[in-house]
Formats: sequence, structure tokens, C-alpha cells
Amino acid sequence: MSVTDPGLEAFDALSEAEARRRLTECLDVARWVDTVVAGRPYADRDALHHVAATAAAPGVVDDDELAAALARHPRIGERAGAGHDAAHSAREQGGVDRDDADLQERLAAGNRAYEERFDRVFLVRAAGRDGAEVLAELERRLGNDDTTERDETVVQLGEIARLRLDRLLDELGGGAD
Repeated sequence: MSVTDPGLEAFDALSEAEARRRLTECLDVARWVDTVVAGRPYADRDALHHVAATAAAPGVVDDDELAAALARHPRIGERAGAGHDAAHSAREQGGVDRDDADLQERLAAGNRAYEERFDRVFLVRAAGRDGAEVLAELERRLGNDDTTERDETVVQLGEIARLRLDRLLDELGGGAD
């Protein structure tokens, strides 16, 4: 007896245009979207996760793709603006207390230092982390060399894409709000 996944079945049944639109909200890398769409239909979520992770791995994502993907993410601790995935970002950064003035000041200073050091926005999978954990990760990663940090950023993009992809499947399957 096989167990069906209504979200995965609905994803596989989306038109190509709609699948591309929804996947771009997960990770705005055209090559990644092309790869994930081309893999349909998927046998199960593990197969989908494998294709998505392989297409978003360090050494696969190039500098232009990284820049495009990061443009969709606001700074940690800041509200999303135009061009950002506001609903996703607000949900994912929900553990970062916007009313903690000291935390917000330290995150802002860390963001500035990170951008001066690496010339890009700091990205971390914030979902499931509180503000102190995010700040600790920011401070730790400021000590990385350029190559290590670029790879960590790509890994974080992949983790965020997986969370968003699972949320998409849950929504399509009727299991998420």
C-alpha cells in the first residue's frame, strides 16, 4: 500500500508557469527553478528534496545566482520591503524580537559589519531560531574567510528554500494556514 502526499501530487499537477512562479518564491534562481520543474513528477518528498538540494549546493550556485537570490531577502531584524518575500521573511524571522532594542541595535551593527566585510546581506535560516541565536550565528560567521562564508550563505539559501518548499507543499495539500 502506498502512502500519498496530497501536496506533492498537487505540486506535480501545477502548470509549468504556476510551478515556476511558486518555486521562485522558494529560491529565486532560474536554473534551480528549471531543475526542480524538470524533475516532476516526484516519487516522494525525499526525491524532491534531493533534486532541490543538489541544484542549490555550494559549488553549483554561481555568484550571479547568489546575488539574485539574496536580493529577495531583507536584513535580519528588518522589515521586508519592495522586492523582498515579505510574508515568508516575516514568518521566518518571527523568533527575532523586534521589541528588544538592544538586540535590534546589535543586529543592525552586525549586519553593517557583515556587509562591509562580505559585500552582501547576511543570510541565515532564521526559522526556529530566536534573536540571540541569530546574533550568535552572525557574529561567528564574521570570522569566516570569504570562501567559507560564501559556501555557508549558499547552504543557508538551500535550507530556506527547503522550508519554503515544504510550506508550499503543505499549502497545496491543504495542511498549512
